Amino acid sequence: MKLLTATNRYYLGLSVGLFVLCGLLFYEGLQRALRHEVDEQLLNQQAFILRKAKLSGTASVLPFAEPPRIYRTRPPKLGFSDTLLLDVLDQALVPHRQLAFAVPEPTGTRWVTLRKSLLETEDILELVVAVLGLMLALLLLGVVGLNRWLAGRLWAPFRHTLVALRHYDLAQHQPLRLPNSSIAEFAELNQALTQMSARLEADYQTLKEFTENAAHETQTPLAIMQAKLEQLMQLPASADPAAAPLLGDLYGATLRLSRLHQGLTLLSKIENRQFPGAVPIRLDQLLTEKLHHLRDFTEAKELQVTLALPSVPTLHLHPALADSLVGNLLQNAVRHNLRGGELRVTLTAEALEVLNSGPALPSGNHPEQFFERFRKLRNTSDSPGLGLSIVQQICAYYSFGLSYQVTSEPVRHVVRVRF
Repeated sequence: MKLLTATNRYYLGLSVGLFVLCGLLFYEGLQRALRHEVDEQLLNQQAFILRKAKLSGTASVLPFAEPPRIYRTRPPKLGFSDTLLLDVLDQALVPHRQLAFAVPEPTGTRWVTLRKSLLETEDILELVVAVLGLMLALLLLGVVGLNRWLAGRLWAPFRHTLVALRHYDLAQHQPLRLPNSSIAEFAELNQALTQMSARLEADYQTLKEFTENAAHETQTPLAIMQAKLEQLMQLPASADPAAAPLLGDLYGATLRLSRLHQGLTLLSKIENRQFPGAVPIRLDQLLTEKLHHLRDFTEAKELQVTLALPSVPTLHLHPALADSLVGNLLQNAVRHNLRGGELRVTLTAEALEVLNSGPALPSGNHPEQFFERFRKLRNTSDSPGLGLSIVQQICAYYSFGLSYQVTSEPVRHVVRVRF
């Protein structure tokens, strides 16, 4: 719900509630005032009749708009009361206010009843209610129209700020540029956002420099360690027979550390969105090339490799990310496959699907858990457990869909990337 709609609801609710309450009070007060005015007119007529009777000795018919009724018998109720009388012309009952009192005469007491129609007061009340209803309608329309006008005029800087936030890209290495506003609250908001974007840009630059420096400075000693270990392993056997296994273990640990370093560096770069460039990529050519590079591993495991290309899409990707996406998917499928198993790769215009045979998942595990970092199907694997995490980050970078399913009987692991 928009802020303007929510504000209008509160305004309308308050206006209608106050108008109904004030309208009822005004109606009741006006009705009392009109009835009091009718009672005063009847009392003036009563005083006039009593004064006339005192002077002439009789209560005769007087030229009133509604002549009094004079009776010899006492009416059932003295004083003011309300009654309904039939209007001969309209054939309808009309409300009246009446006053009954006694008039002493030399020959005895006569009872006089004065009546006055309340129809005029009812007409006045109806007119007043109609006027109040019209005022309410005009008031509500005015409030809604004023709010819409204010929303278009006073909230324009806020909308400009939203547009600037939507188009802001931290990778452009520039702080947020927001327009000035004459509204104090919007000006304060823009200032706070500008300062925050400047701090974010500074932190981003620091993190980027740290990532680049760490990647460069640590890769060099790792490469030196790996080269020295290779030289040691090529030397004649040492006098100590336990040295060769130790060197082999150290060399394997160095390789795993190097792969782990490369994977974490790539993840950091993807999360920091350091791959802005994109070029058209033919995934069919990339898949063919990667499968050719993995031929030794697939033949060693005696895998049945199938590459299906019903349709060939051309996607705009960064070359390094495209290579990493396809490479990690295929390496994961080969590494965790069974000897003599199946590897089927299907590429369509909508998705890339990699299917491989493999072991069943342990009880309580879900396929989506293997997108987490350092999560491996078998702890004995020499993989750092970052392949599917890198795939997930690349898919999130390009807003691709990613799913992992495991079928049973036979067990098949299916990773699907939806473009």
